[in-house]
Amino acid sequence: MKITDEELNIIKQTIRNFIKKEVEPLGEQMEEENHVPRTLLDKAAGIGLFGLSTPEKYGGLGAGMVGKVMVYEELGKGPNCFCSIIGCHNGIGSVGIVECGNAEQKERYLPKIASGELIGAFALTEASAGSDPGSLKTTAVLKGDRYILNGTKQFITNSDVAGVFTVMAVTDKSKGSKGITSFIVERNFKGFNVGKFEKKMGLHGSQTAELILEDCEVPVENVLGELGQGYVNALKILANGRAGLAARNLGSCEKLLELSMQYALQRVQFGKPIFENQIIQHYLANMAIEIEALRSLTYDVARRIDQGEKIIKEAAIVKAFGSEVFGRVADLAVQIHGGMGYMRECQVERFYRDARIARIYEGTSEIQRNIIAAQLKKEYAL
Repeated sequence: MKITDEELNIIKQTIRNFIKKEVEPLGEQMEEENHVPRTLLDKAAGIGLFGLSTPEKYGGLGAGMVGKVMVYEELGKGPNCFCSIIGCHNGIGSVGIVECGNAEQKERYLPKIASGELIGAFALTEASAGSDPGSLKTTAVLKGDRYILNGTKQFITNSDVAGVFTVMAVTDKSKGSKGITSFIVERNFKGFNVGKFEKKMGLHGSQTAELILEDCEVPVENVLGELGQGYVNALKILANGRAGLAARNLGSCEKLLELSMQYALQRVQFGKPIFENQIIQHYLANMAIEIEALRSLTYDVARRIDQGEKIIKEAAIVKAFGSEVFGRVADLAVQIHGGMGYMRECQVERFYRDARIARIYEGTSEIQRNIIAAQLKKEYAL
């Protein structure tokens, strides 16, 4: 049984209060130390934030996509590093087990995922395989009752905190993308190591690192789904998260508008608040227009997902549009704040840097347009 609208509203208010009281006060510290305290993650687990995607029977909230979108919208208003950890875990980090796992795998992993004891991550990208998963170099060779994985994954979110990873590896090179298989890999498996941590433009605090698989031993029972279905699984996992990413961007845009309105009303130049200048009013109006368009699109896609519709095109549209709106709104926010918007002490500066990755991770804007065009061709084919 899914949670009710009333319960969702209570959860939304709880998260709003949590962000204001627990997360925002740590924003500057997490930015400077490039680390999200485990104590904060434990508090997040205490209010159910790690169990959004996990069915109730395994201890999660069992939220539908509309419910998750409501939560992500609130999370997006706070420091994006925290939002990134929670979003990755509930999205690409664990939804593979929820959607593709067998009964035994779900029983073994989902209760710990829902409680936050095991944080999830997704390992697809490699140096030679970003937008092109068919170019994967990581291999998985069956030896007895286990697969031996060898390869290096790149730019993996949650590398510092995750205990379980959905890893894509080639089991049959001759079959191209149909020779890719997905595996559930635990952090403590022999041959699993975390490599160098990346120094990123934004999302400081949400760690991104290499994963080094050196004769990594993965039990046969940890194959996720069927052999050769890894590419299909990856597409399903990534598509599932697109409305969630848009919602996170929506929340960030709403926060940027709030900060910009406050500044424009308080900042006095030439004897009057800068809000009185029509150009500033137009900047703010443009932000509001884009935010409302993004809100409508995001919630429409979420509702249609919950209704069981197959909306490949619309999911790609909301991902591309949401990430690009975030970039434009962040840019206007910096412009409204002037020189202060360029300073590290100003929140909009952090949002501006965080916004840039939105057009790249979990499917670039260019890849989303490829998906949209392919679906249009199918729709309009004679």
